[in-house]
Amino acid sequence: MLHPQTPTRSTHMTPTQIRGACPHDCPDTCALLTEVHAGRAVALRGDPAHPITQGWLCAKVRPYLERVYSTERVLHPLRRVGPKGGDQWERISWEAALAEIAERWQTIIATHGAAAILPYSYSGTLGLVQMGVVDERLWNRMGASGLDRTICCSASHVAVPATLGARHGPDPRDVLKSKLIILWGNNPATSGPHFMPLLREAQRQGCYVVVVDPRRSLTAQHADLFLQIRPATDAALALGLMHVIFAEGLQDQAWLEAHAHGWRELQERAALYPPERVAHLTGLDAEVIVALARRYATTKPAMLKFADGIQRHTNGGQTVRALCCLPAVVGQYGVPGGGLNYSTSGYIKWDSAAVGHTHECPPSPRIINMNRLGAALMGEVTDPPIMSLYVYGANPVASAPNAGLIVRGLGREDLFTVVHEQFMSDTARYADIVLPATTQLEQVDLHRPYGHRHLQYNHAALAPLGEARSNWDTMRALAQTLGYTEPWLHASAEEVIAEILEASRPHNPQLTDITLDQLQREGTVPLHFTEENFTPFGDLHFPTPSGKVELLCAAMLEHGVDPLPDYVPVAELAGPGLTLISAGAHHFVSSTFANQPSLRKKQGEPRIELNPQDAAARGISDGDLVRIVNARGDCLLRAQISVDVPPGVAVTAKGYWASNSPEGRNINWTTSDDLADLGGGAVFHSNQVEVVRT
Repeated sequence: MLHPQTPTRSTHMTPTQIRGACPHDCPDTCALLTEVHAGRAVALRGDPAHPITQGWLCAKVRPYLERVYSTERVLHPLRRVGPKGGDQWERISWEAALAEIAERWQTIIATHGAAAILPYSYSGTLGLVQMGVVDERLWNRMGASGLDRTICCSASHVAVPATLGARHGPDPRDVLKSKLIILWGNNPATSGPHFMPLLREAQRQGCYVVVVDPRRSLTAQHADLFLQIRPATDAALALGLMHVIFAEGLQDQAWLEAHAHGWRELQERAALYPPERVAHLTGLDAEVIVALARRYATTKPAMLKFADGIQRHTNGGQTVRALCCLPAVVGQYGVPGGGLNYSTSGYIKWDSAAVGHTHECPPSPRIINMNRLGAALMGEVTDPPIMSLYVYGANPVASAPNAGLIVRGLGREDLFTVVHEQFMSDTARYADIVLPATTQLEQVDLHRPYGHRHLQYNHAALAPLGEARSNWDTMRALAQTLGYTEPWLHASAEEVIAEILEASRPHNPQLTDITLDQLQREGTVPLHFTEENFTPFGDLHFPTPSGKVELLCAAMLEHGVDPLPDYVPVAELAGPGLTLISAGAHHFVSSTFANQPSLRKKQGEPRIELNPQDAAARGISDGDLVRIVNARGDCLLRAQISVDVPPGVAVTAKGYWASNSPEGRNINWTTSDDLADLGGGAVFHSNQVEVVRT
């Protein structure tokens, strides 16, 4: 039975309560309860019955109804009537918009081939239907160019499975069993706040908390030990810890013999990283490195938890590989409360044929890396060139690297751009047609978290406002206008979810007995685990070619990377100037929410944190307007003098819209569109800049 919604209480006098899921790019994937009265949402809160959400929402999502009912929402299709970027529009009907898009695409296909059409999307929603299916079905049927969606975590999505066989993470409540936790490049107070009460409780129970980060983050302020590491030197520190552990005989020799491939070679590599050398590379004291190595090797359970920021360097893949090796050296994999805590997303693998129907479509003509969007639009991609761009669930002008080059590309008169959006974003301003998009309260979806182990069903709590349509409903309408008759391009969201669940269940033990009916009734459904596999790799079998942790990984050769983890210096950071890290904003999710007035006010104006030494050397005082500049571009930020950042490093929050920033540019006018060593990942933090007082 397909339930359009599951109210928990409903009369003509009281609001109906609708179960949903937060769609944003956060490990928490909170369970939502929306109260609806007379067709209008009157309250939104976290579900108190959800074991992780626990009835509260983060500062970003708490005022979500302001977003839903904002007077700034795009609620009708629009056609550009002035110059690109000029923000001049006329309202048109959906029928006219769809007809124009189809006509332009058909002309492009006839002239250049479907490969000249590029979809561009990322994590505006993380839903199975509104992201996963939408990213594939129509584009596969058309034969459009594929997009390599690598802007966030692709280096680790290569490195972790290559080392361990899968991205299997613990239930977040397992930290309550930990005696030591190392949060490495991870600031859950901002980017995964529902972990924080668990962390604080573990700390009260005696767990020793270490934070490794270039900036003293909100999380680091309450750590037992804070290591202020030099950016991009994390692999050196990891190898330095291994050096001490091996040198002092603190490794778990029996575990390594039985469950690790290449440990002797790794020991030889670690021998090249004595504490004195690592201290020089990382900026840490050698004594601190030795002490942490000893504590990590002699404390069980010990959990190592990292997030995605550390991989956004040109050496990001090797950094992740080094971190994955550490728990193996001390025999912590398969230990409740120990091991690696990165992502739980590997437990469920949706059936690829059901998601994308690639077996019924022409082969993908080519794949374009999303980090190179500006270069691709400006001629790096030819035969055929990109002649049309369709953007949804993303705002590349605000969020993608080398944004100035993207703006130049979007300004091409021969480029036909369509943007499906909730608001007139920085990217939408350069569109030829803007289509109105629904919010999460106006669409159906299913969510697979990457920070806990429950599936979350999202009912549509509201009818779409204005003429807004979901990503999937828009794809269905485009398919119909283009004359595509395949049933899988026209199924409802509920039918799509049912199809994928049925196809995926046979090869996903964690989906055992989970049905669409159950998801719609209960909203939150835990994945299925047995006592034997509840702890990641609890059976000490690793789904790698060797069946062991691959400390020495031959698959790395295919990527042009050393099979052993190593520290490779970032070339750009060797030059003069300051290393600029663009960290997560406390009140934005990348560029999502960065146009919402209440959250912009809380986040404050765009600013850059500078160490007092660096500020004094440049004649900069707190509050000065300063120009951030390198060969790629520049922007203006307000200086904030702070000892939370070390000398030689500057930090700013990512996500600010260029249109709400001084001179119409944000920090991504300076970030590099080079690629990481694994997975074609982004390298936002491998960014050397100079800061000049204006």
